[in-house]
Parts: sequence; C-alpha cells; structure tokens
Amino acid sequence: MSSAPHARGARVSRAAPLVGAALNTLARPAPELAGRAAYALFRHPLRRGKVLPRERAVHERAAVEELVVAGKRVRCYRWGDGGAPVLMLHGWQSRASRYAGFVPRLEALGLTGLSFDAPGHGASAGRDTTVLEYREIIGQLQERYGTFHAIVAHSLGATSAFLALRGGARAERLVTVAAVRDFDHFPDAFARLLGLSPSLRQDLRERIGHQLFGHVADPWALFDAVRAATEIDVPMRLIHDADDDLVPLAQAHALRAAYGARAELVVTRGLGHRKVLGEPAVIDSALEFIAPAARRTTL
Repeated sequence: MSSAPHARGARVSRAAPLVGAALNTLARPAPELAGRAAYALFRHPLRRGKVLPRERAVHERAAVEELVVAGKRVRCYRWGDGGAPVLMLHGWQSRASRYAGFVPRLEALGLTGLSFDAPGHGASAGRDTTVLEYREIIGQLQERYGTFHAIVAHSLGATSAFLALRGGARAERLVTVAAVRDFDHFPDAFARLLGLSPSLRQDLRERIGHQLFGHVADPWALFDAVRAATEIDVPMRLIHDADDDLVPLAQAHALRAAYGARAELVVTRGLGHRKVLGEPAVIDSALEFIAPAARRTTL
C-alpha cells in the first residue's frame, strides 16, 4: 500500500499545533477573526481522500449513481443488483472506497454493497457536510433500495447511522467501527488537536450550535448516539481499537452500556483510528455478525 496517504496525514498532524498557535495569537487582538477561522477549519475537510491502489479494482467496478442533497451532487456506489442492501458509511476526510475489502465478502453472501462519498469528500460536490446531510442521503437510499440488511459505519458515519435509525431509517443489523457516543467529542477533539485556547474552544462550540445547526434545538443532545436509546431496536456490534488516538475506547463502553443486550463490543489493539477499517480481522468480525442474518434470508 502506498505510504502517501499516511505521509499527508502525518503532515496535517504536525501542522495542527502551528495552526492552533497562530489562531491563539490572533485571538488576542482579533477574537472574531480567529473564531471565524477556527470554525472554517472545523467545517471543511483539510483534504479529500484518494482512491488507494489496493481499492481501485473494486472501486472502478461499482455501478455509479448520483443523488442531490442541499443542492450538492453526491456520488453513490453499488456492488450487486440492489437486493439485501448493506449500507457502508465512511467518516470525516474519508470516502466510500475505504470499504473495498468488504465488497467481495458481501458479494459472496449474496448481499449488495451500497456506499457514497459524502459532500465535500471523494468524488462528491461541495466543500463540507454534516450529519444531517448524511441522514438525508441515507433516507434517499432507503427509498430507493428498501430496508437495509445491515449498516456498517465508521466514526462520523456511525454518528449519522444512530441519528438516521432513531429518525426512522430501517436496518436489520448495525456494525460500528470507532463510533462516538458524545457529539461534543468532535469539536473537543478538534480543539485538542490544534491546542486551541479555552476561549476559542468555547467560541467554536457556540458557532457550531448557532451557525451550523442554528435551526436545530440542542444539537448536542439530538446527535448524542445514546439519546432515546430504546428507539433503536437493532442488534449491533461495536468494534473499537484500544489504541484509537482520536476516539477513546471509553466512548465504545458508553455505547455498550446504553444499548445493553442489543450491543456487543469487540476490542482490537494496535490499529488506531484510520487503519482499523481495512484490517482483515475487523472485516471478518463485521461480516461474521452480518452473515447469520444473510443466511436466514436465503433459506
């Protein structure tokens, strides 16, 4: 596998403290300007993930279609005839092709793989996206393909999956990878990465609440993955790496506690946040959880 994506990620990580220091310095004479800059950085992916060489063959044989959400063209992908659909949701600064390792396994089970590049990601239009746009796209795909046999979701995609399921999306099973329980985690992690001052952290939170989700009453509660947990009556497997450097394992334990017998937790080690999705053992675990239901549908 090419090391270029890892190199780009490392450069972004190394640059983050410098960017944060510049924003903190700017905030002293010009707090409004620094606040707008921090908010813009939070909203917009710093890079678009590219299709990796190991993903290309699977990516290029997908049937491609498009949806429109919030005026933005969204590139969608399908592997299969549309029956027994499994929806795969990527995270921030990622793209649908990261699920290339799942596709042949889904096909072997007679399942249809579905995915999309969120707005501002991959081959889709726009410069940014939100969990509300994810929810809208999930709803449009539901109308087109019916009840999802399963949803597999990584990071921000998992937050969107919980939101969509609580809002009426239908799925027989849910697999999350590196899922976040508290929506607050996203701005908090961003602020920690940049080393933002307490005043800039608070300013960022207020801008998210008032500008990004100003039409939503208490977005922090709405997007909490365990809010009204009884409304999501779906068997789920929560896969999380103990060495995740972005989402602490405690988030997975909180999800497990909230969903009780409906959820089982699988803990991996040494994979971090981004590599976990392509790890063969993680794919095995996800497909093993999905496969029993798949076999029942074919009897």
